[in-house]
Amino acid sequence: MSRQVVQVQPQSTHQDAGQWSTGLCECYKDMGDCCFAMCCLPVFTCKVTSAVGACPCLPLLDCIGCVPPASLAMRASVRERYGIKGSVWSDCLYGCCCYPLSWLQISRELKRRAASHASSSSSSSARYSALTSLQGAHLV
Repeated sequence: MSRQVVQVQPQSTHQDAGQWSTGLCECYKDMGDCCFAMCCLPVFTCKVTSAVGACPCLPLLDCIGCVPPASLAMRASVRERYGIKGSVWSDCLYGCCCYPLSWLQISRELKRRAASHASSSSSSSARYSALTSLQGAHLV
């Protein structure tokens, strides 16, 4: 029996594991959602929350405090689900200072992850079933 020594470890098929697939200010990558969010942000946030599987009315709680709880919870949830590096402090900062941009980034992340999951797997799981219909579409 011969033993093979692995010289190079296999790389992940997902680029930039542990990072958001788009930057916070990269709204131009999805102009439809950008226009939708800028015209009617409350409805947009409710649609994104619904796509994740949470209560669609959750973002309405964001107007009662100086720290938006729904935005904070959604960013933390998406980061945890996809293994994206970050902290509650960064989530809080983006939720407070870059509220619309934060929701747009969450939306782009959900779409891209759903699309990459659908292309890498022929069978869709229940976890992604609500998101796979978002490929190339707006969250309307």
